[in-house]
Amino acid sequence: MSIAEIQKSTEQKMQKSVEALKHDYAKVRTGRAHVGLLDHIQVDYYGLMMPLNQVAQVGLGDARTITIQPWEKKMIPVVEKAIRESDLGLNPATSGDVVRVPMPLLTEQRRKELVKVVKHEGENAKVAVRNLRRDANHHVKEMLKNKEISEDDDRRAEEAIQKLTDRYVAEIDRLGAEKEQEVMTV
Repeated sequence: MSIAEIQKSTEQKMQKSVEALKHDYAKVRTGRAHVGLLDHIQVDYYGLMMPLNQVAQVGLGDARTITIQPWEKKMIPVVEKAIRESDLGLNPATSGDVVRVPMPLLTEQRRKELVKVVKHEGENAKVAVRNLRRDANHHVKEMLKNKEISEDDDRRAEEAIQKLTDRYVAEIDRLGAEKEQEVMTV
């Protein structure tokens, strides 16, 4: 494995860490409704656990309401139960064959709790990026030890890996600040 391959692999893994963070941030609820909020909810469909969006049409009724229209009428109570039992603290209501999920207003205390969650997720992503840096530097040191590269190559590679790390940590900080702002906006 060459230094360039190590750097490329490390950068791809760091990018995946940032993508995972974005996915985690999408689950952190703000006062606005968005269909991604229900992505992780599974419903019992004839004994199989299926993602909600595979048994129903999920959409937005308005800025504060998610609408769910199951493709089979008998799935309505199952969908309601799955949403109620999720960790989102939502209370669905049925009108006809549509399940409506209103977004409750967030209290100041709940917003502060969500900011803590955002910071925690961001810190986890930074730890992941730093671990990737450590692994990449370890590979480079192994190459130096095996006399595959010179000490100058080793130093340059470590500097390049540090620059990558700094770039992704800055990106994580930026995403965290944006999400905190979003959560605290009333």
